[in-house]
Amino acid sequence: MRRPQQLPLDLPARSSMARDDLMVGSANALAVEAIDRWPDWPHPVVLISGPPGSGKTHLASAWREMSGATVWPDDAFDPAASRPPFAALVEDIDRKNHDEPALFALLNAARLGGGTVLLTSRLPAGALDVKLPDLRSRLRAATAVELRAPDESLLVGVIMKVAADRQIELDPRVVEFALPRMERSFEAASDFVRRLDQASLAGKLRIGRSLAQRILEEMALETNRAS
Repeated sequence: MRRPQQLPLDLPARSSMARDDLMVGSANALAVEAIDRWPDWPHPVVLISGPPGSGKTHLASAWREMSGATVWPDDAFDPAASRPPFAALVEDIDRKNHDEPALFALLNAARLGGGTVLLTSRLPAGALDVKLPDLRSRLRAATAVELRAPDESLLVGVIMKVAADRQIELDPRVVEFALPRMERSFEAASDFVRRLDQASLAGKLRIGRSLAQRILEEMALETNRAS
């Protein structure tokens, strides 16, 4: 008689987004430096761009905690009426249908000495689909910080951090086995650990090389199907 497979609840792991938990490497060093330099920014608007899973959300959360920034848009926040200096966070400007005149007013208020604004995007300023010429000009004038593909040491740090967030012990030999066989992105690293955890719970399996290989094969198959 086969043992019934446990169906795990895919509960979100509590992931720390504090500054002290940021993994720093060559891929994100400039972005972390920009966060740490606040409020001593050479330009009041900073745009951090990078691919999915590159750490934009963690950087934005760390900066928000440091600065006490308002997440924009917020109906209760009016930069023109706010007492300077204000701090505002605008995430995913490439994917959300923001009110362009209102966003221009926010950036203009910051430029005139009213405060600081951190923007995040998958695309750099020059590739954004912006209709309003004045807003396009403001975005291109912002300090641009691009997140690059993570190196091996940074990926190891991310994998171990996600494992710790999910309260699982991960053998470093499993990580060493997985690294050359997976996509080099924060998103893939996080997904790998999540799948390991779920498969281990579902089948009551030990997290070792054989399970890691199975997960990597599944991820590669899904990537090939999507391409």
